[in-house]
Amino acid sequence: MSPMDWQALLITLKMAVLATSLLLLLATPLAWWLATTASRWRPVISTLTTLPMVLPPTVLGFYLLILMGPSGPLGRLTEGLGLGTLPFTFTGIVLGSVVHSLPFVVQPLQNAFAAIGPRPLEVAATLRAGPWDTFVSVVLPLARPGFITAGVLGFCHAIGEFGVVLMIGGNIPGKTRVLSTQIYNHVEALEYAQAHWLAGGMVLFAALGLLLIYGFGQPRNGGRP
Repeated sequence: MSPMDWQALLITLKMAVLATSLLLLLATPLAWWLATTASRWRPVISTLTTLPMVLPPTVLGFYLLILMGPSGPLGRLTEGLGLGTLPFTFTGIVLGSVVHSLPFVVQPLQNAFAAIGPRPLEVAATLRAGPWDTFVSVVLPLARPGFITAGVLGFCHAIGEFGVVLMIGGNIPGKTRVLSTQIYNHVEALEYAQAHWLAGGMVLFAALGLLLIYGFGQPRNGGRP
């Protein structure tokens, strides 16, 4: 691996760690609400949450680029706060990764929360546990397989980002160039040996992630968390 390969690897890992942390913070309350609410807005929020999964990455990246650009509402907000615009920055690709990977984190958590059912919450209420105590002491332990699955899927998906990252961040060495774009660069330059090393490593990483999910992220007691 060349120094540029190592640099792309470090940027990718940094981006994936930050994106996964933000995803878990954002997706946990959203997934809990989707799993427990009877609101008529639930189908609309579910659709918006799942939309990044079915949209082509270039389409999603294009609209995020418009949103974060100098003429977009988010771009005007960040410029007004003195932060500049987010396209072609590391912060921009982290935000793009969060949006693109959101359904891969929300859905496992939502399924885990829904599988708990109302009974454990009712028992906790009879013991005078508050909503926060119930969530921390009852819901989170029971939903642990869902959190493992959500964390691994979110992290692996962020590692493999290409279309969204390329649209928002470009291919700037040392700044926004990640592993997927570095593989593309090697292939474009007919450097297949270097591309094999990086691509093979990502295949192995994805396989290990799935092994972790199937080994520790699945209920072992007949499908009940």
